[in-house]
Amino acid sequence: MNDAARFDEAARRAAVLGGDTLVAEPLDLGPVAALRIGLQSLSLGPRRVLQPLTLAPAPGAWTAIVGPNGAGKSTLLRALAGLLPFDGSLTLDGRPWSSWPAKARARQVAWLGQNEAASEDLTAYDVAMLGRLPHQPWLSPASAADHAAVEHAMRQTQSWDWRDRALGSLSGGERQRVLLARALAVRAGVLLMDEPLAHLDPPHQSDWARLVRERVAAGGAVVSVLHELNVALQADTMVVMDGGRIVHEGAPHEPATHDALQRVFHHRLLILQVQGRWVALNE
Repeated sequence: MNDAARFDEAARRAAVLGGDTLVAEPLDLGPVAALRIGLQSLSLGPRRVLQPLTLAPAPGAWTAIVGPNGAGKSTLLRALAGLLPFDGSLTLDGRPWSSWPAKARARQVAWLGQNEAASEDLTAYDVAMLGRLPHQPWLSPASAADHAAVEHAMRQTQSWDWRDRALGSLSGGERQRVLLARALAVRAGVLLMDEPLAHLDPPHQSDWARLVRERVAAGGAVVSVLHELNVALQADTMVVMDGGRIVHEGAPHEPATHDALQRVFHHRLLILQVQGRWVALNE
């Protein structure tokens, strides 16, 4: 079955289920390129924000970056996405980032940032369709596969029902789900998300984590900066940052990870296991 047929079948099943039901459809992301950053320093103006560090998110895994305010989490993610200059190296599939054509990079790495800008007059559907631009020849109309991919992504994020509404008319949570649909519609092997849970209520935060797990099961690499420690503790790998450095990288269930969290949050957390899941409570 080709991509267009697969997307059409996914959309058909979603329509049968009705409305904004999440689509539990196997994903085919194809070969997933490995992303790696070897950073010596990064400065914003006169201030040095990041110290020497290395990060190579594994395909087929979810990496959560956590730490206190000002730790450098978002800056690191933006550098990993090639959005900030720095001293060091950034490679995709073993090749220097700069050697990739821009559209080829955009098909491999999708980005969802904080407070993403988009025209308020665009419909939610058109905003999600922007995620398909890396797949479209210059000035070509959207293909059937593009339309099916967008519908699939909007149904996954439960934003299909307001596809014809202007972005500016949506609530903060609704807007965030449309922007997430835009990132998902790229169908990139690597998905980078900075504070993706902003404005989302707890049920939709759980839906987001389920979507991440689907991508990981398909072999994708997901990297997210999160303030919600209870969600981050569900990841495969936790990167703990403080003072522009990675102070620990490990599995969320490891005692060393818990110790690192306690240190960077000044021992004001209580980390315990509840019904088989690790949670962090404020002390």
